[in-house]
This record gives sequence, C-alpha cells and structure tokens, in this order.
Amino acid sequence: MKEELFAAALPEERRLQIAAQLRRDTRVRVEDLAHRFSVSGETIRRDLQVLEERGLLRRVYGGAVAQEERGWESALDERPVVRLDPKRAIATTAAALVEPGDTVILDLGTTVAETARALPATFAGRVLCCSVPVAAELTGREGVEVHLAGGQLRRADLACTGPSVERFLDQFFADRAFIAATGVHPKAGVTSDRLDEIPLRQAILRQAAETYVLADSAKLGQIAVGRVCVLSAVTAVITDSDADPSAVRALEQAGARVLVAPALTGPE
Repeated sequence: MKEELFAAALPEERRLQIAAQLRRDTRVRVEDLAHRFSVSGETIRRDLQVLEERGLLRRVYGGAVAQEERGWESALDERPVVRLDPKRAIATTAAALVEPGDTVILDLGTTVAETARALPATFAGRVLCCSVPVAAELTGREGVEVHLAGGQLRRADLACTGPSVERFLDQFFADRAFIAATGVHPKAGVTSDRLDEIPLRQAILRQAAETYVLADSAKLGQIAVGRVCVLSAVTAVITDSDADPSAVRALEQAGARVLVAPALTGPE
C-alpha cells in the first residue's frame, strides 16, 4: 500500500519527499529512490535535476548530496523577517488551535511559515500548503499528510499562485485555515498589498470551517490596496501583545474577535 501511494504521488510531492530525505540523510541514491517511489531511474534523475536547478542539492555520480549553501528554507530565510518574535508568538497561539486529525490550510507569508514550524511534534493530520518551503517543513513529519497546491511557482519565495491553486483548494474542505494580511481595519476589513494573492485567500475562506488572520500589531488599523474580505468572514484575528489596545478595541467594536498572543519568554 505504501509503495502504491508513492507511485501515485505527483512529481512535486515526490520531489518534496526526496528533499526531506536528503535533509535527514545528506545523500540519496538514484537506485534507492527509484525503488522507493516505484518509478524509473530516469524519472528520479529528472527530479534531481529540477531540485539542483532550485539550488537544493548537488548531483553526483549515482545520486545527489545535500547543498549546504541553500535549502528549502532559504526562500523564507533569505528574506528579511521584520519583528520575528511577535510573529513567532502569533504562530504559537495559532498552532495551539489545531486539533489532532484536523485538515489545515496554510496560506503564504512568514507568520504562516512560523505556524507550520510551531505545530506540535505530535500533530497528525492533513495540511494543504501553498508554499514549497512550508510543505517541505512538514513533509518529514510522521503522521502529517502534506498536499502541495502546485500552480505557478513564484521564483522569489517558491510560493504557489494562480488559478490552478484556487482549483486545487476547491477539492478540499478544511477544519482550520491560517491566512496572512497586510492590513486589518475596522471598516476596510482584511486587505493585501499583493493582488495576485487575494483570489488565493478568498478560495481558502470558502473551503475552511474556521479561518484565522495572522496579523502582527503593526498591521492593525492599516489598509492595503486590495480587499480580501470583511471582518465578519473570518473566525478571529490573531495579533501580538504589542498591539495598541485602542486598535484591538476598534476591531472588536466592528464585530471581530481578536486573540492577543502572549509574548514568548525564555530562550528561543
């Protein structure tokens, strides 16, 4: 049964699993991978070529070795992350909302990526990802079934965007979803400065029973160019303890539920 699942895997899902194995073992062999996934050696060699082009490994005779200079996380880690501690606090609170067996949708953005990392090691369930680095973060975990949206791959951060992502999401119903925002305003609602991400977030909203907006305190009261949804469309806004009480109060008066994540204490 396990081999059948591997054989049925989409190329991108297979490559994610190869990358996860490479992170663990630092070296992989074409022959072993071909047997594991029940595909030809030529198929595996094409996978390794794609992964090498992304800077994730270096091909050697008979297989590949880990590329120490660049990994799946680099698309996130190379970008400057502003206010990392508040984002991690938000992520910790968000991850605590996830229950065993949940189907979860994870949007794009650094706070969402931190939420993936914050999921308990004991979590077992299904995660629908719109980002290659986020999917790779979870694919090595036992008991977590990872689905990657695919679609057009944004070179800068390996995010999946475009109509095919929306069609992918339409196949599923999720218990919980976590989305990013550029601004959260009492009147304007949830907004984004990346117009190509708005249809993706609207598709997530349609398919999730509960949707949480992850917005650090700097985004409260802000309005970006594109509207994602009204406040009543989301279950709650999760922000950090630096949030201005008046900004939180304004959102609550507009009908939003606001969860303020406690500050992280102790060593990271």
